[in-house]
This record gives sequence, C-alpha cells and structure tokens, in this order.
Amino acid sequence: MKAAVLQTLHQPLVYTEVPTPQAGAGEVVVQVKAAALNHRDVWIQKGLYPGIKTPLILGSDGAGVVTTLGEGVSEYWLGKEVIINPSHNWGDNPAYYGSDYKILGLPDDGTFADYIKIEARYLTPKPKHLSFEQAAALPLAGLTAWRALITRVQLKEGDRVLVTGAGGGVALIAVQLALALGAEVWVTSGSDEKIQKALAMGARGGVNYRNPTWYRDLLVKAHAPKSGYFDVIIDSAGGAGFARLIDVAAPGGRICSYGGTTGNITDVVPAKVFFKQLNIYGSTMGTEQEFADMTLFVEEKKIVPVVDSTFPLSRAESALRHMDFGQQFGKIVLSTEE
Repeated sequence: MKAAVLQTLHQPLVYTEVPTPQAGAGEVVVQVKAAALNHRDVWIQKGLYPGIKTPLILGSDGAGVVTTLGEGVSEYWLGKEVIINPSHNWGDNPAYYGSDYKILGLPDDGTFADYIKIEARYLTPKPKHLSFEQAAALPLAGLTAWRALITRVQLKEGDRVLVTGAGGGVALIAVQLALALGAEVWVTSGSDEKIQKALAMGARGGVNYRNPTWYRDLLVKAHAPKSGYFDVIIDSAGGAGFARLIDVAAPGGRICSYGGTTGNITDVVPAKVFFKQLNIYGSTMGTEQEFADMTLFVEEKKIVPVVDSTFPLSRAESALRHMDFGQQFGKIVLSTEE
C-alpha cells in the first residue's frame, strides 16, 4: 500500500510503498478513504513531542471502510463505513486519562495511508449525511470541542459563548456544536474574512484580535456591561491574550482552554478571577463515551464539519505546509482517491 511517511524528523513526508497492515485479535483493517490533518502532525514533523521514533505514518483523523476482521471481531463491522476514534487507552477515570493514554498517529502509525489497522473498539459508524472527507474532519476536533463544551463547562441552552480563533478545526466545530445546543455564539479571529464566514454559519458577532482594543470592541458590539458578558469562553490560544478573556467573561463565567498556540498565559490579575467567581478549566481529547455521544449528536443535528481544502494523499507534504501557513478555514483533508 501507499502511505505518507515521516522518515526523519524535520524532513518532508515521503509518499512511498509500505507493507499493508494485518489485523490481530480484536483488530480490524480499515481502507482509509479520507484522513484529516491536525496541528499535531506539523508539530510531530518538527520534533516538538518527546520520544518520537521514525519512520512514522502520521494522522489522527480518518474515515473509511472495514475490509478485514481480526479474531474475535463481530461480523457486523465487515464492509461498514466508519470513522476512527483517535483517543486511545483513556482508562477508567472519566475525569482524566491514565498513564497508558495515547493519540493515534504517535507512537502508533496513523491514517495517512491506504490502510490502517485499529482496535474495533475505536470504530464508530460514519454518520450517513457526511461524505468521507467531511467525516474524516470530525474525530479529533469534534471530540475535543465536545468534551470542552459538554463535560467541562457544561454548556446550557441560552448561554453566551465566545470561541477564539475561529478558522481552526476545533474552534469551528465548537461553534457548530454550541449553536446546535441553543447558545448565542461570538468569535474572535485574526482575519476579518474568517469572521464573516463564522457569521454566515450563525455566529452573532465577532472581532479581530489583531486590534489592540478587541476585548473592549467585543463588549461594545455585544451591548455588554463592563463587568463582562460571556458565560462560556472556549480558547485555544493562551498567551498574553488570555488575561483579556477574563475581562470579557461574565461574573461566574466558565473559561475552557484546550490549546496554547500563542504561548504561556501571562499577566492574569488574580483578583479579577476570584472577585468575578470565575471557573477556569483545562481540557484535551475525551473518553470513548464522549466520542460516541458526540458522533450521535452530529448525526442527529446533521452537523457538517467545515472542510477548507482537500489534497490527494500523494501531496500530504503540501497539505502540511498549507496548515503551517495558517490561512485555512476549517479542516485540511487528504483523499486516497487519486
């Protein structure tokens, strides 16, 4: 089979022939129809995780068709169109993953290949309303957004929600999930064009965080009190801007961080946190039950993940550079259909 392989850290992916995986006990082989990129793939290529061993097939997101069953796997799965849960070995505590936890694509070979072997427990039937490309865009981003919104901040209908960095895959599915749950959604972005696209999706309003007064502008646009407005804030950036999220949070608000793309959080004034009775949560990935719940909700509400662009698997390196450039709106997808 063909795969996009990271042969050496800091080097381009190589599209090459590799052995087709064989299903062991409890496993299946999935013919990958589409795979989606995450920033994690770029960071692995750049060597930003410990203990990376190459050669390695990247990719945490994938959708395809089950072609082979290993010993003990139900015949139900044979020929089934599926998506793959990339969150493996969470453990028994739903509040926090265990010591054996891992995400598909490191250290195990991932989805940037014609075929992948995977434990059957990590399969979910593909939502029928989604194409393979759309379905591949769902797993990691959808799971991350679902846990942040549902498990961590316990979003309620009518909550006023701010999602930062609209344009990224997790941020956009968070917008879609929050809207489907009956929330009023606002966004920030570094691009006015991306803000307009988020408004077209149903967001109430948004501001460009490149404007030094964005946090004040946001409150003015929302006709909000100076004490803050947003019941829920979902943030992927961290950095110095996090302190301003505390300013726009409503008293008693819930802020959830799932990333730190702009670096360490700085300049937070503790008094603003405790006098406003704020709740600050961290979140990453999620449990098997959360993945099942998220997928069911997406199917029930007919949510369609936003796909920015699709590349053939043979151009996986070009897709990574497109992601690294940072201008995408939605998920970047690889198709094995050349």
